[in-house]
Amino acid sequence: MHRLISLLTVGMLAASPLLAQHAGHGAPAASAADSTAAPTAAPIAAGQPPHLAQGWVPPVEDRMKFNYVLIDRLEFSSGDAPDALILDAEGWYGGDRNKFWWKAEGSKQLSGPSSGEAEVQALYSRLVAPFWDLQAGVRYDRTWGSGPDRDRSFLVLGFEGLAPYWFELEPAVFVSEDGDVSAQLTATYDVLLTQRLILQPRLDLNAAAQDVPEFGVGSGLNNVELGLRLRYEIRREFAPYIGLNWIRQIGDTADLARASGDPVDDLRFVLGLRLWW
Repeated sequence: MHRLISLLTVGMLAASPLLAQHAGHGAPAASAADSTAAPTAAPIAAGQPPHLAQGWVPPVEDRMKFNYVLIDRLEFSSGDAPDALILDAEGWYGGDRNKFWWKAEGSKQLSGPSSGEAEVQALYSRLVAPFWDLQAGVRYDRTWGSGPDRDRSFLVLGFEGLAPYWFELEPAVFVSEDGDVSAQLTATYDVLLTQRLILQPRLDLNAAAQDVPEFGVGSGLNNVELGLRLRYEIRREFAPYIGLNWIRQIGDTADLARASGDPVDDLRFVLGLRLWW
């Protein structure tokens, strides 16, 4: 028995070098390329940010500036009052959080004595919540017609954003150079009948804290304007539309309209274009 164990032990010791040699044959030989050290990153010039100095990949630029222009209403309007051409446009330039906004709105009478009105706003806009911007700036109004031309300036503070259920809201407060305070609310909603045919209801409310008779404005709620426009987007950026627009003067503003011979209640047919780029 002892002799058998001794023979097994001697056989295992003799086979060990052969096993090791056979295992070495199974392993791939190291290439010259593997033995070469990985190339190091090129040295970073002095003054580079720390993350570049450590060899990190430069970050993606996420503070780019963009611009946007929307001509929401370029329309012909016909009703009890003289026919008119109406423009309602806005746009912005900036990044995700900070933007410069401009807004322009006006109308020009197409029949009878030449008259019209225009409004321009220049605003700083700051993103304060998802889908909501706080806007502050200045506004300039001008009216012209058979009487003397008039103008006035305002400070503006307002919001613009998307409310739940996809209502677009634009509430704003204005303080004129004479201290007159007024407010405005615009609300719109897009109803997608198809991917290209869209029905848009629109509501405009205007109110003032003081009477400003030279501009036809009375204290309290001034007017209510309801619109319904059906547009067809030939392209997303180009959409002709037709619709109806109803304007109702209220309270002291209605009394001023009657005194000047203007209609208090006016249902108008509109035909126009909506453009953006």
